[in-house]
Amino acid sequence: MSEQQRTQRPDRQAERRVVIAGAGMAGVQTAVALREQGFTGTVTLIGAEPHQPYDRPPLSKAVLLGKAEESAFDIDFEGLDIALRLGCEVTGVRAGAHELDTSEGPVPYDVLVIATGAEPVVLPGSEGVPGVHLLRTLDDAARLRPVLDAGHTVVVVGAGWIGAEFATAARAAGCRVTVVEAAARPLAGALPAEVAAPMAAWYAEVGADLLTGARVARVEPGAVVLADGRTLPADAVVVGIGARPATRWLEGSGVALGPDGSVTADAALRTSLPDVYAVGDCASFPSARYGARLLVHHWDNALQGPRTAAAHVIGAAGEDGPEPPAYDPVPYFWSEQFGRFVQYAGHHGGADTLLWRGDPAAAAWAVCWLRDGVLVAVLAVGRPRDLIQGRKLIEAGTRLDPGRAGDPSVPLKSATSQ
Repeated sequence: MSEQQRTQRPDRQAERRVVIAGAGMAGVQTAVALREQGFTGTVTLIGAEPHQPYDRPPLSKAVLLGKAEESAFDIDFEGLDIALRLGCEVTGVRAGAHELDTSEGPVPYDVLVIATGAEPVVLPGSEGVPGVHLLRTLDDAARLRPVLDAGHTVVVVGAGWIGAEFATAARAAGCRVTVVEAAARPLAGALPAEVAAPMAAWYAEVGADLLTGARVARVEPGAVVLADGRTLPADAVVVGIGARPATRWLEGSGVALGPDGSVTADAALRTSLPDVYAVGDCASFPSARYGARLLVHHWDNALQGPRTAAAHVIGAAGEDGPEPPAYDPVPYFWSEQFGRFVQYAGHHGGADTLLWRGDPAAAAWAVCWLRDGVLVAVLAVGRPRDLIQGRKLIEAGTRLDPGRAGDPSVPLKSATSQ
C-alpha cells in the first residue's frame, strides 16, 4: 500500500468497519483487495473453520495424496492489519442494527461482505453411515488420506469435476475405483452431451470403472446398493454430486436469494440490503456480456469478484473518482484429471454454433461455442494456447470465421472474421 493511499481521505474511511463472513478464497481476497486499494478502516475476517485460511484446489490433489500437508495462503494478515476470527460460525444478519450474529456473539459492521462459499450436496440417506466422505474442507482431505494410503476399494458417487479429480487421485494411490453417475454421461450438468460423452473413455484409461445411468438406492456400511439391485463393495464412499451456495443462515435476514440459493447481487456485487455485499460461490451476478444471471462455483470467480467489491466498498466510503466498473468477467476454470489439463472460459448457454478443434479421441482437442458468429466460450483439453487466445477473443467480443476456427492447425487469434 502506498503512502498516498494510506493518507487518502482518512476522515472518510478510518472509522469504518468492514466485516467479511467467510475465510475462503473470496473472503481472503476481499480483505487483501481492500488494503491494496487503500482502505484504512478496520477489516475483520470471520471463518467457521479453525485452520489458517487456505486454498481449496490442492485438497483434491497434493494434500489428498500426501504431497503437501496444507495449502494455507501465503499472506501476512497481521502485516496487512486484517483481524482473523477463526472457528467462529456466522448464524444471521440483523440489518437494522448493522450486526452480524455469530457463534461467539454479535459483531457490529459498517459494511458486511458475505463470502461463505458453497457447501456440498449430501447424498440422501448417507448421513451417519460409516465410511461416507465429502471432499470440501481440509479436514475432509485429512480423513480421506488414510483411505488412499491403504489402497481401499472406493465408490465415488457423481462423475462431475470433483468426482473425476478424486477418482484420478485414488487410482494414482492404487485404489480400486468405481464411479457411479445417475446421468448418461460424465459432467452432464456442465457440458453438452456431444462434448462430455468422449470423456467417459478417460476413466477406463486409468483403470476406473464408470457406471452411467446408475442411481444409488442406499448406502450401507461397506457397500453401495444401486436402484437396479447391484451391490458395489466399498471400503469408502466419496460423494461428489454438486454444491449449493452456503446461504441458509441468511434466511429471514432480508438478503434476497435466488431459486438456486445464491445471494442475488447486482453488478457492483451489492445485495438487497444496504451496506451488504456478496462475493464468490455464494453469489450470483448479472452478466451484460451474456444477458443472464451467472452463478460461478470456481476459483477464478472467487479471486476476481473481491476486487470489484472492494472498489465499490471504498467508493461507498466517499472516495473521489469515477464509479468503479461493473463485475462482468469471462468465467474461467480448470480441472486436472486422468492425465489431462482441462480448461474452460466463457459461458456456452445461448450459443448457436459448436465447433470442434481436433479429434476428441486424441490427447488434445478443443471446442468453441459461437453466438451470432461471436465466440462466447471455449473448452480446451491439452490446448492451453486455444484457451489463452480464446479468452481474450471472448473478452473482446470477437467474431470468428467458422471454417478457420474449426481448423485446429489455425491459431484461434488468426481465425477472426474479416
